[in-house]
Amino acid sequence: MIETLLMPFQFGFMQNAFLVAALISVPTAMLSCFLVLKGWSLMGDAISHAVLPGIVLAFMAGIPLIIGAFAAGMTCALATGFLKDNSRVKQDTVMGVVFSGMFGFGLVLYTKVDTNVHLDHILFGNILGVGTEDLWTAGLVAVGVTLALVLKWKDLLLHAFDPAQAKAIGLPVRTLHYGLLTVLSLTIVATLKAVGLILAIGLLISPGAIAFLITRRFHHMMLVSITVTFMAGFLGVYLSFWIDSAPAPTIVLILTIAFIAAFVARQVANGRQENRAAPADSTASAVPEQL
Repeated sequence: MIETLLMPFQFGFMQNAFLVAALISVPTAMLSCFLVLKGWSLMGDAISHAVLPGIVLAFMAGIPLIIGAFAAGMTCALATGFLKDNSRVKQDTVMGVVFSGMFGFGLVLYTKVDTNVHLDHILFGNILGVGTEDLWTAGLVAVGVTLALVLKWKDLLLHAFDPAQAKAIGLPVRTLHYGLLTVLSLTIVATLKAVGLILAIGLLISPGAIAFLITRRFHHMMLVSITVTFMAGFLGVYLSFWIDSAPAPTIVLILTIAFIAAFVARQVANGRQENRAAPADSTASAVPEQL
């Protein structure tokens, strides 16, 4: 029985899958907390789609794909900021136009390139094909992003809640803004091999949203988010071995189920609090009438 349960850990490709899932769980979970609080969910979606033309151009130029992906992600972020500051169009509309345009441009380029690289691996990831180089890339990016967020979490938290107050007390608001965009682009690049472009948004939003429903303190939110992401990554890879499914969509599906469970639990808790407060409110309202 135990040998059967431990069977997935006997294969090298499964061990790499578990390892890369653990490596990307920390930076994606921490970053998702800031994205949820700042309302940048669509920004993560935009950059994750916009890196496709950079990947294709990097392949055509014969340079590492990570360089092209990061350059395209930053181009999307900078273009979005420029258009927002120099037009009356709202930010979410600008992001929709920019990322859809870059994603379409990437698809057009891909159809013109003769390559054996399957598009599904770029869009949806290939976590079972992760190699040593991918593990090093994910590990280095994970360490760098985690250190940056840990060192600047207070400044980033104030910037997320009240940019005006952050600027008033002398914080480098513009540096924090573009620094967060840089970290976001790096994190998407780190998750590229594991979950692909489309499913990366699930790792960047769901953990923070789940933690936001469960707790009201930010440091608790970070811990809950990391724990949920780590467990979802482990269970997703493990279950995919037995049900013969792709690991990345399985991970995102588990995160979605966890979000629904957290939402239902929060609604039930709110309902109980309202029921407890109702008798007290009714008694208080009845006192003036008796007087």
